[in-house]
Amino acid sequence: MDYTLNIHGRLLELDKPRVMGILNVTPDSFYAGSRKQMEREIASRALQIVEEGGTIIDVGACSTRPGADETTEAEEMNRLRFGLDIIHRELPDAILSVDTFRPDVARMAVEEFGAGIINDVSEGASPAIFRMVVQLRVPYVLTSVQPTLREMLLSFAEKVQKLRDLGAKDIILDPGFGFGKTLEQNYRLLNELEKLSVMELPLLVGISRKSMIYKLLGITPEEALNGTTVLNTLSLMKGASILRVHDVKEAVECCKLTRLLNDNPLK
Repeated sequence: MDYTLNIHGRLLELDKPRVMGILNVTPDSFYAGSRKQMEREIASRALQIVEEGGTIIDVGACSTRPGADETTEAEEMNRLRFGLDIIHRELPDAILSVDTFRPDVARMAVEEFGAGIINDVSEGASPAIFRMVVQLRVPYVLTSVQPTLREMLLSFAEKVQKLRDLGAKDIILDPGFGFGKTLEQNYRLLNELEKLSVMELPLLVGISRKSMIYKLLGITPEEALNGTTVLNTLSLMKGASILRVHDVKEAVECCKLTRLLNDNPLK
């Protein structure tokens, strides 16, 4: 199924898989290669994402890794203002996604810097985030923390209906690999990923270099690119519309190859 996102009047077609490149303006994200805090590092990473074929730049200022120190709302805003200003200056036409669960942070990012997508990993823990994204009229990524497909579908159905009732137009579903799930549950969900198509909404998969890869293989996040590519390929074959990744070039290649297979299945 083909989807379209309305990003401030600009239509983003999802008739082919898109890549969302990760840019963390944090000191403590689990993958060291994604941490960018200096101005030149942030500018360089943003340009790299676009040059390597990324469609969306996802900017995070609050680490969601297990055990991370809590970031205050003021600190998250300060980090984002610093990073988004640099990115907007370098790439004024780039599609920016902001990884946050806080309504006021979302408003700041959209109103001050033109962010076009809000990526919420909290499963809408605060009802205010729903009202905020509807008010801002931007696409919203709803991430699940549920451990099984059945629980996920029930939760998604309830929350999508709440969003629709408020007037939300563009909703993207993220099964939330690594959030509230054991290693075994992550793989069971991945194996059933195509069943989420019943929701008739675009699917974002963020599996890049996560612990479900490196813990299973007995390696580090820095060594997990090959495993990431394997699971990204599987996700695309099972219906993912957007890949959220650290390694943009490799993900773009993955999209090109699997698109041919999906469009022309081998007989």
